[in-house]
Amino acid sequence: MKRILITNDDGFESLGLKALIEAVQDLGEVLVVVPASEKSACGHSLTLTKPLRFVQLDDNFYKLEDGTPTDCVYLALSSLYPKGVKPDLVLSGINRGANMGEDITYSGTVAGAMEGAIYGIPSIAISQVCNSNCEEMEMSIGYDQAKFVARDLAKRVLEKGWPLGERKCLNVNVPPTKEFKGYKVTKAGYRVYFNEAHLHRNPRGLEYWWLGLHPLEWVPSQNRECDFEAIKEGYVSLTPLTADLTAYKEIPKLKSWI
Repeated sequence: MKRILITNDDGFESLGLKALIEAVQDLGEVLVVVPASEKSACGHSLTLTKPLRFVQLDDNFYKLEDGTPTDCVYLALSSLYPKGVKPDLVLSGINRGANMGEDITYSGTVAGAMEGAIYGIPSIAISQVCNSNCEEMEMSIGYDQAKFVARDLAKRVLEKGWPLGERKCLNVNVPPTKEFKGYKVTKAGYRVYFNEAHLHRNPRGLEYWWLGLHPLEWVPSQNRECDFEAIKEGYVSLTPLTADLTAYKEIPKLKSWI
């Protein structure tokens, strides 16, 4: 029987997680290990300064107290699988909101998949893009299209094999439509950022900051080949990612400069 490990960064009660479990639960033995609370934008972070504790919620379903998606995959591989046994597939999601462009580096969802890839496991991060309001998306569109995509891609991996190389994961974004046009293989887009830090005061007059969300704006790419453009046109974006962040084209310039 095939083994599937599921994690996310939205916490154990998220609707996207429920949808992902439903999508693949008959494809193999599913183990769910997720953060106890939302860990959006935690990046590829491990918890090194305090202990972590599994809390079993159901058969093969655990939440990790104060853990990150990376912690969840790391500890699942080291303690919940028999020695020498790895899952055949890691799925991270279904994330509530987009993970495109440079936002990939912030994403806990993508980090969960990247952690699996580091250990040589086929790994996919799946996100459901929202138009502007994710609550409205969940009410009007839901996760049906993302469920279909997750199941389709999982079956392809389990039946046909992994199409990418070592230490590579697949970042998937699903457009906010009730029917998507198909798949597009894309590159990560060039995201436009703004300052969305908002200053407030509590009832005692002490200042605090609340970080807001940036609108999804980007620089158009040549040949309309980036993830943002695929989503805008109604396609599911499939972006292969690597853990190697080296800017290879800059190496000769740096050697000359030094």
